[in-house]
Amino acid sequence: MNLTSLMRMAKWARHPPSPRRVKFVLAIVAACFLIWGIELLWGWPEVLTVNGKARP
Repeated sequence: MNLTSLMRMAKWARHPPSPRRVKFVLAIVAACFLIWGIELLWGWPEVLTVNGKARP
């Protein structure tokens, strides 16, 4: 932990983020977990796979 991180945590303790911002961040985290879960169940789509290997 450096001094900048400690100062930011102290600021957040004195002035916490709004409930709207907390919900927004949690929605983004939930969307990331949803995408990860879909990718885990069905795998990576063939359309997004690069064809062939890189040439040396």
